[in-house]
Amino acid sequence: MFSVTVRDHIMIAHSFQGEVFGPAQKLHGATFVVDATLRRAELDDNGIVADIGLVTDELKAVLAQLNYRNLDDEPDFAGQNTTTEVLARTIADRLADRAHAGALGESARDLAGITVTLHESHVAWCSYERTL
Repeated sequence: MFSVTVRDHIMIAHSFQGEVFGPAQKLHGATFVVDATLRRAELDDNGIVADIGLVTDELKAVLAQLNYRNLDDEPDFAGQNTTTEVLARTIADRLADRAHAGALGESARDLAGITVTLHESHVAWCSYERTL
């Protein structure tokens, strides 16, 4: 399996519901380094997994919908905690939608999967992996 990864970052604010979150129930900020890894079994006719420039642009566009936002105020997240895991899934799903629409290039329609990893710090991160 071949893969290519691009990286960007976002800064968000949010709060959580539930005693398990302790002090994070209060409004707080977070900065995430975001890695998006695209996979495919065979390279395309150009010898690549996907056009890194297009993938970088589309990741930036997906993240722009979240960056510098209080996610508590975003209708897409109404009624749910915007945990790192939920955000990783959201970003992966939005990138998958763009891949299916051809925004990552025609050959990216043949991708096998996407993994999005959000790094909370140098010692903690989470990933969401999905097939296409």
